[in-house]
Amino acid sequence: MRTEEAYVDWVRRFILFHEKRHPKDMGPNEVAKFLSDLAVTRHVSASTQNQAKAAILFVYRHVLGIELPWLDDVVIAKVPQRLPVVLTSREVRSLLHELNGTTGLVASLLYGTGMRLMEGLRLRVKDIDFDRREIIIREGKGNKDRVTVLPENLIDPLRQRMRKTQELHQADLDAGYGEVHLPQALQAKYANAGRSWGWQYVFPSQVRSVDPRSGVIRRHHLAEQSVQRAVSVAAKRAGISKPCSPHTLRHSFATHLLQAGYDIRTVQELLGHANVATTQIYTHVLNKGGRGVLSPFDQL
Repeated sequence: MRTEEAYVDWVRRFILFHEKRHPKDMGPNEVAKFLSDLAVTRHVSASTQNQAKAAILFVYRHVLGIELPWLDDVVIAKVPQRLPVVLTSREVRSLLHELNGTTGLVASLLYGTGMRLMEGLRLRVKDIDFDRREIIIREGKGNKDRVTVLPENLIDPLRQRMRKTQELHQADLDAGYGEVHLPQALQAKYANAGRSWGWQYVFPSQVRSVDPRSGVIRRHHLAEQSVQRAVSVAAKRAGISKPCSPHTLRHSFATHLLQAGYDIRTVQELLGHANVATTQIYTHVLNKGGRGVLSPFDQL
């Protein structure tokens, strides 16, 4: 749904940019002019420009039935070469010490598994395998599934969390609710699967809400803003001066695995990167820092 909302917003901006002309009355030149303006005038990032391009092409291809030729005249936004913010093991320990409850467990899971925030919040009961010590991440970035590690030290906290979740789910069922959102194909094929225990979110919201599409009252997963705020506040209390967000824990997971000697291909699989070049960015802090070079000053 967030992708839909973003696409609608970009199409609205595209129409307003061309003084409210209908997209069917415009073509590749207008699209190229809009996308180039984003890069040249507004200085948006490459990912933002790509999202705008995807939204506009979606409308032309799937709504208007018009195929646009390749947009060679678009000024492409430059992709900045940024190094990720990584916490030391001591900083991670201090940060997690300042967290507690559900948000503390979510943050620990992000660091312990390398999941993205939304992957952790959308985690379903059926996708945690305690016997095999693994977690299956469904429909991750790029709509891909992958397997990651289940930390030993999080097994008991997760089991306790799931017992509370099951009690909450049973209370919902007794009240005539208990249904959870399912992918559309599964919702049509298995009408009652949404009420089953295995499909419930591990981290459900404390309140029920109305599904904006169907109008059905359901219990969604925990809101990402609550975890983001909790991590930000905990970082300040822990005296961490680096910018710190839930995604920083994913960066730290990857870096600390490489520091521990794990193969970069293994880390790539755990993170779900399509290209190992994406994973290689975490090698910048290995060994002594500064590409692992010992400064000659330290040899004096």
